[in-house]
Amino acid sequence: MYKIAVMGDRDSIYGFAAVGLEPFPITDAEEAAAKLKELVEGNYAVIYITEQLAAKLEKEIIHYSERRLPAIILIPGVSGNTGKGIQAVKRSVEQAVGSDIIFGND
Repeated sequence: MYKIAVMGDRDSIYGFAAVGLEPFPITDAEEAAAKLKELVEGNYAVIYITEQLAAKLEKEIIHYSERRLPAIILIPGVSGNTGKGIQAVKRSVEQAVGSDIIFGND
């Protein structure tokens, strides 16, 4: 059975354990890159990463996004929304359907 993980600062991910996700409180870029690799190679179908931590892992996230699983999804943290998560969803939709159906074609 697949699992779901969430990575980021402790304050941002603390509550996810209550709904069955495995929290990994990490803020250090090197430690986060190693943990992401471990999770990708593990039995995880979805990995949520706070936008702030994802900014430190852009190269790794791009590399792993070419895989079918796990889905890596950016979420806002307690310090706010940077917009990176919605940009990632927008790119995924454009890639899947060939058009920007979320915001229209500009």
